[in-house]
Amino acid sequence: MNRGKRLFTEQDRDSPVSVGDIHNVAIDGIAREGDGIAHVQGFVIFVPGTKVGDNVTIKIERVLRRFAIAALAEKN
Repeated sequence: MNRGKRLFTEQDRDSPVSVGDIHNVAIDGIAREGDGIAHVQGFVIFVPGTKVGDNVTIKIERVLRRFAIAALAEKN
């Protein structure tokens, strides 16, 4: 039985976001790779193509155990 880290496993049932959800968020950080970072109920969401201070509408594309990846739907 593999008991390694589960950082990149698929969505847990208690995640505050789901694939396809639309959210209005503020980008409050930048990841090492340059993606913007936003939070929904404390849950980390990476948003490529954004920068700190952007207020954007995002669509959740993938939800993993500890974070989600979203696409930029609209820059507000």
